[in-house]
Amino acid sequence: MGIIVDTCIWIGIATGQLPAASVNAKAGNLAVFVSVISLGELEFGVESCSDPSKRANRAAFLRRLETRPALGISRSTAAAFGVLAAAVKHAGRSPRPRYNDLWIAAQAIEYGYTLLTTNGRDFAGLPGLKLLNP
Repeated sequence: MGIIVDTCIWIGIATGQLPAASVNAKAGNLAVFVSVISLGELEFGVESCSDPSKRANRAAFLRRLETRPALGISRSTAAAFGVLAAAVKHAGRSPRPRYNDLWIAAQAIEYGYTLLTTNGRDFAGLPGLKLLNP
């Protein structure tokens, strides 16, 4: 078993708004994974930052994060994503602004892992998803 850490958690750790110890405490003995989706979102944060100091800090954090075990996208992930996006649409919400979140949630479902996030409302009601808040 394992935990996939949502991008919002990684950003919280990088900015000092969330202590890394809280993630470790929630994970306990479970393996902690980063999604390649989160890596892409964080790379976007580096590339779009115009402040050289902030950009350097973001890049350094991302390089450290890239040493963690990462989960990729597979056909099973794609199938889970389709189910989740349809569930969001059937619930009367648009899946478009949540695409990256839905891909990360799909990975959690595919592997049977728990998703650690501070954005629990964004994931509410998704079938088969286990959530954990730090």
